[in-house]
Amino acid sequence: MIPQKVTDGIYSYRAIDWDRELFDELVPLPEGTTYNAYLVEGSEKTALIDTIYPPKTAEFIAALKKSGVKRIDYIVANHAEQDHSGSIPAVLDLFPEAKVVTNAKCKRFIMDTLPVDRDAFITVGDGHSLSLGDKTLQFLMTPWVHWPDTMCTYVPEARTAFTCDFLGAHLATTDLYADDEARVETAAKRYYAEIMMPYRSFSKEAVDKVGALDLSYIAPSHGPIYARPPFVLDLYRSWTSDAPKPFVVIPYVSMYESTAAMVSYLTDRLVERGMGVKPINVVDLDTGEFAMSLVEASTVVFASPTVLSGPHPGVAYAALLANVLGLKAKYAAVIGSFGWEGNLPEIVQSMLPKLGATFFEPVMVKGLPREAAFAELDRLADDIAAAHAAAPVAA
Repeated sequence: MIPQKVTDGIYSYRAIDWDRELFDELVPLPEGTTYNAYLVEGSEKTALIDTIYPPKTAEFIAALKKSGVKRIDYIVANHAEQDHSGSIPAVLDLFPEAKVVTNAKCKRFIMDTLPVDRDAFITVGDGHSLSLGDKTLQFLMTPWVHWPDTMCTYVPEARTAFTCDFLGAHLATTDLYADDEARVETAAKRYYAEIMMPYRSFSKEAVDKVGALDLSYIAPSHGPIYARPPFVLDLYRSWTSDAPKPFVVIPYVSMYESTAAMVSYLTDRLVERGMGVKPINVVDLDTGEFAMSLVEASTVVFASPTVLSGPHPGVAYAALLANVLGLKAKYAAVIGSFGWEGNLPEIVQSMLPKLGATFFEPVMVKGLPREAAFAELDRLADDIAAAHAAAPVAA
């Protein structure tokens, strides 16, 4: 780890985690991640913005020592999750006079999880500021992106916002800046879908709050720095808007090809009617890919064979994820096959109380789909297309 200059008086310390494959034992990391801390040097005082994931603490402390940091007056904790706060005790051991600057909720969470004394804190609120001399730290409360304690720190003299998890990307890269925008967009969308989308309304408010700042840089705590802030802000404005796109996601599984034949047929019929479609086989489901596909989808069609009178466990898992991800989809449906009994559509719909979508009449087939079943799938494709024509969504 080496310090890299962002702008005058601001340095990035990044621990690049090339090999981590799963975050919080839940979120897939196909391209690893970084944990970013930032040093802000003022004419009178120095602040550290966030710290590093505990397994990287020794590397971080060594980098601070090697780069000749003589003092840290403030350790700003934008968020208590330990991939950002976990090295605070080690930094306090190195700089015992430093104060941990954070909001009341974050203070409580840090004290619950880390050996940090109550007297080590300075508590701030929305709009509060601290002077470093020729630089100022201004604090913006941005709760629920993605914990209730999250905040951002803004240095107006450097036109730089430190947004912690918000606007980040799980992407292991030596690039300091988000120059490869196509690659960063994919990583940022996956990150948003998995972490921020369940709190979409709060992310929307935070975009407005951060977007109102005079910005040259947005420096998140995962992934590269945005030297062109409108790039990521515009992406978030699209993702957090209430208007989905005419796009159908079909999570499915098929045990003896009956359901697969239905999915293939419905996909073609929807494409004929001008819809974008993405079938996703949920066997060995990549939850990140699934979440990304749902960010702007207008319609979700759950497709499953009947297993023990209900949906296949893979489709049940997809439904549970869809329920908690905060989708803006306006329409949904269930299709599938059965051998002798089951109430699959009712069970799937009962798993989606938060979805808030209009459900079309399901299509269930006994055994292999035949002419009558394909006619019902034509009807479903017509229903989906007609709903979009009657209440157009974003192009």
